[in-house]
Amino acid sequence: MSGSDARALSRALLDLCRMRKLTIATAESCTGGLVAGALTDIPGSSDVIDRGFVTYSNEAKRAMLGVKTTTLATFGAVSKETATAMAIGALEKAGVDLAVSITGIAGPGGATPGKPVGLVHFAVAARDGRILHRECRFGAIGRTTVRQRSVVEALRMLMELARGPQPPANPRREATSRLRPRVARSSRRTAVKRRRPTRA
Repeated sequence: MSGSDARALSRALLDLCRMRKLTIATAESCTGGLVAGALTDIPGSSDVIDRGFVTYSNEAKRAMLGVKTTTLATFGAVSKETATAMAIGALEKAGVDLAVSITGIAGPGGATPGKPVGLVHFAVAARDGRILHRECRFGAIGRTTVRQRSVVEALRMLMELARGPQPPANPRREATSRLRPRVARSSRRTAVKRRRPTRA
């Protein structure tokens, strides 16, 4: 993923948020503010971007985002639970419509049993209560690349929630496709039954 990918996504996200009148806050650990940087690099982003939290230490996560000590002690800084708490904390502290969080192990050090280098947890929280979590295992591809890919993934997740709730299309299509053959078969059967007596 190149810088042009992040720039294109940032521009598209900002345009969508302007159209829908949405505001954004970021809460970043391993990316150190790169998501906020990618968004604010686009001219005119101030009407969408409210603020960014860089919470590298556990103490910063507690003090700035309200992540509970028990959450950090039980699940660790790099976890679904902490990422979710960071996103919700940023949403509440900033009073915005959308908030994204990133916490991970960019490397080369920092790996622990079950949590290898390249593991990153993302969460996006929306004012309407929707929360999206994603876990990515990028592998030991280099610190810079892990951070760059994390920025792109965070922007994609923001786009998903910025589009709003999407009604499930597949169940409806399956329902209609199942109904049509039944109607067709029943009409053919009745037609055959009516023709037989006339021929006799």
